[in-house]
Amino acid sequence: MALMQGDSLTSHNFGLQIDGVMVEYLSEVSGLSIEQDVIVSPQNTAQGKVDINILPGVQKNGQCTVVRGMTQSSSFTQWINDSINGRMSTARKNASIIMMDYEDNPVKRYNLRNAWCSKIDASTLKAGEAAVLTETVTIVFEELVIE
Repeated sequence: MALMQGDSLTSHNFGLQIDGVMVEYLSEVSGLSIEQDVIVSPQNTAQGKVDINILPGVQKNGQCTVVRGMTQSSSFTQWINDSINGRMSTARKNASIIMMDYEDNPVKRYNLRNAWCSKIDASTLKAGEAAVLTETVTIVFEELVIE
């Protein structure tokens, strides 16, 4: 069922695309934000009063953290390995975190330009426990554009 006017997205249906190819459905995304510099420009008016203008500056780079079930996704694993091993010519990718509706139709995109992985943490392995294994990956990016 498609979203109706005024409906909000639910937080359970999202994935990660790298260079336009869906590589992972994720279990968690955190820290996804945009920030830019703020320029304060005080000026004197003709009457001698201080007039303060606040202007937008340059958008800052950012990072987010994604959690995925440990799978055999070769393209995602290759991206992580290229990043961690410093092969930046192949590691820098355009990635998108995509929010989908109930029918898996893309509804909103967070496009990460020149994204690469800076950190990976594997979940705790514990004998006798039947838990899902996950990887927590920190992704850094140069620009975030929301569609």
